[in-house]
Amino acid sequence: MSDGLFDLPGALAPARGGGSLADADHTAAPLAVRMRPRSLDELVGQQHLLAPGSPLRRLVEGDQPMSLLLWGPPGTGKTTIAAVVSHQTNRKFVELSAVTAGVKDVRQVIDGARRDLSRATGTVETVLFIDEVHRFTKAQQDALLPGVENRWVTLVAATTENPFFSVISPLLSRSLLLTLESLTDDDIALLLDRALADERGLNGEFELAPDSRDHLLRMAGGDARRALTYLEAAAGGARAKQEQTEPGKPALIDLKTLETAVDRAAVRYDRAGDQHYDVTSAMIKSIRGSDVDAAMHYLARMIEAGEDPRFIARRLVISASEDIGMGDPTALGVAIAAAEAVQLIGMPEARINLAQAVVALALAPKSNAVIMAVDAAIADVKAGKVGPVPPHLRDAHYAGAKKIGHGSSYQYSHDDPRGVLPQQYAPDVIDGTDYYKPTRRGGEAAYADRVAAIRKILRDRK
Repeated sequence: MSDGLFDLPGALAPARGGGSLADADHTAAPLAVRMRPRSLDELVGQQHLLAPGSPLRRLVEGDQPMSLLLWGPPGTGKTTIAAVVSHQTNRKFVELSAVTAGVKDVRQVIDGARRDLSRATGTVETVLFIDEVHRFTKAQQDALLPGVENRWVTLVAATTENPFFSVISPLLSRSLLLTLESLTDDDIALLLDRALADERGLNGEFELAPDSRDHLLRMAGGDARRALTYLEAAAGGARAKQEQTEPGKPALIDLKTLETAVDRAAVRYDRAGDQHYDVTSAMIKSIRGSDVDAAMHYLARMIEAGEDPRFIARRLVISASEDIGMGDPTALGVAIAAAEAVQLIGMPEARINLAQAVVALALAPKSNAVIMAVDAAIADVKAGKVGPVPPHLRDAHYAGAKKIGHGSSYQYSHDDPRGVLPQQYAPDVIDGTDYYKPTRRGGEAAYADRVAAIRKILRDRK
């Protein structure tokens, strides 16, 4: 059969290694290349792109001319989708890599595609696959526009970087953007099983120990190519060991063999069990306690355990408001920037951005006044303390509003040099309640003085 949906190296991409899409049947090709799917029905993952009538299915099964821009982390299926297009459509398939190809190469392909379309008989449409399209300069991307706009070629371009930053707007507007997601552990496990059993893969000659499987899933981090590459490396070590001990039997890929092959020790970390929550809790509490070294240790454990970096980033964003808040209002921006970096560049480089956020948050002045304020307000709302909105604050932008007193006595704050006027904003039932109680730590000390002064003005209504 075949493997699941994952991204594989392109023919002209020496920076990433591997062979062309045509090399999948070559017995010496890497395991990840040999296990490419040959139809959409064989793909694993990205189910949101595979529904009946989806643009991807229309392109592949209906041979409809449509240019695609595939955006997603490494190992999620960008080049594999291109491979399926090459197998299942009645089009000529041309592959370029943005690492090595230039404007001249692009124009040659487009000119050839245009000639093929203009022939009196035997008209041939061309699919142009460009890997790492974000590496193209603006001039190189501009060279694609005539071919895409006139449909001389069907462009399938792949990128790991946010296309809104790395792809020119005219090309983006002429292509359908498909966003690919990291594969789940279940997806990766299915790919491993197929690779172990399939005759194009390891052909049933190896057994994978349960702890080795768990370690492979952790190391893969949603990247099928990485998982299959590690599996193939470990299989080589297991075969050498097996030939010395029990020749003729399936070789066992145990944890020690796997660790030796990939030079990466297994971190005892069960993402589905207590350790997942324990390590996460320890990192957040270390940040809250301002122990930057302990927080860094737990971050490292999460990274090495293959924790989803997006999950780590989300926890940091929460901590920035829950534990730091107005003690350092810039902490939230730092955490959000780290989360965006995770999406933009992916792992392993994004570990640096996560580490920077952990340091910033751990060393920032701490305040939980924000979460205490919102939770206290929510508690009052749940208790029924809602009350009507004061008449002067109600919407006055419709005919007849003033007749019923809506907005008639509203005072415009900008009319006062202080920017604040004595006026009631809260419903009567909670008027005078202080939800936000700032600390005197860090930058919140200035807010403490300011909120006290503002409350005095607001409540001086005599």
